[in-house]
Amino acid sequence: MLPIDLRGRRALVVGVSDGVGFGFQIARCLAQAGASVCLGSWPPVMTVFEQLLERGKLDEARRLSGGELFTPERLYAVDVGYDHFTDIPAEIVTDRRFVGRGDFSVDGLASQLIRDFGEQPLDILIHAVGNAPEVKRPLLETSRRGYLAALGNSAYSWVSLIARLGPHFRPASSATTLSYLAGERVVPGYGGGMSSAKAALESDTRTLAFEAGRRYGLRVNAVSAGPYRSRAAAAIGIIDDLIDYSRQNAPLPEDVSGEEVAASVAFLSSALASGITGTTLYVDKGLHAMARAVPAPAARADDRGSNPPPKQDAG
Repeated sequence: MLPIDLRGRRALVVGVSDGVGFGFQIARCLAQAGASVCLGSWPPVMTVFEQLLERGKLDEARRLSGGELFTPERLYAVDVGYDHFTDIPAEIVTDRRFVGRGDFSVDGLASQLIRDFGEQPLDILIHAVGNAPEVKRPLLETSRRGYLAALGNSAYSWVSLIARLGPHFRPASSATTLSYLAGERVVPGYGGGMSSAKAALESDTRTLAFEAGRRYGLRVNAVSAGPYRSRAAAAIGIIDDLIDYSRQNAPLPEDVSGEEVAASVAFLSSALASGITGTTLYVDKGLHAMARAVPAPAARADDRGSNPPPKQDAG
């Protein structure tokens, strides 16, 4: 047996707002492997998330294989759209959904981690963030503001987190982000600049692997997950179609589970993956390998040549 052992390691998972999405699934899996796990949550959804935890509504989602409940070491408010507190507009700072959360910028998150755990608080960073305000709009109908918001929230946030946290990782640390096939292939309906953001995310992962590897000894990878029914994915409006298409066309014709994605992230975060960096790992049942949709059942016989050709006109 070759176990994933993360005992004595501390992870920060940014982008957790419920007990269903990839972020929470990854956090629980890291805890199952022995890591202590801190969570970063967007302030407007953090209150509801805290209430769900306190009221026991997430107890089943938190349950580990031994029966105990996964309990986050810390829960931090963070809006990855802002690098520094001075970048946050006054109307956001005074918005009731943000009031009382302190400095929820990326810099504020890093400073709080250092206050709580010292100058080198982290071994593992997970970036599970993706947001585009115009995700339901085709690219041709996406505004400049919406496009740049998608890139800032979903891709530059990855750069910002590593730039700020990089000097504070312990030796042999790793960082992993979540991507999607739309970053390299056309997925109609996945709009608002999100496909561009995923392409940037994967490109930046390779560059960060070099720069942060040389500067901090940090491994940097991405996991390109197959379509998965989460609350965030539901905002796209086509998630059921994407899941159905994947099931019909992937080499393994079955749905991707949150546990499969989480286990792959845990592997990349462990010493078992010490030689892996700058990589995008596909966890999508092989869908990325397909260059053509699988023919419908009625057409497959024709494609294999098992049906006789049509008769030629004698004339």
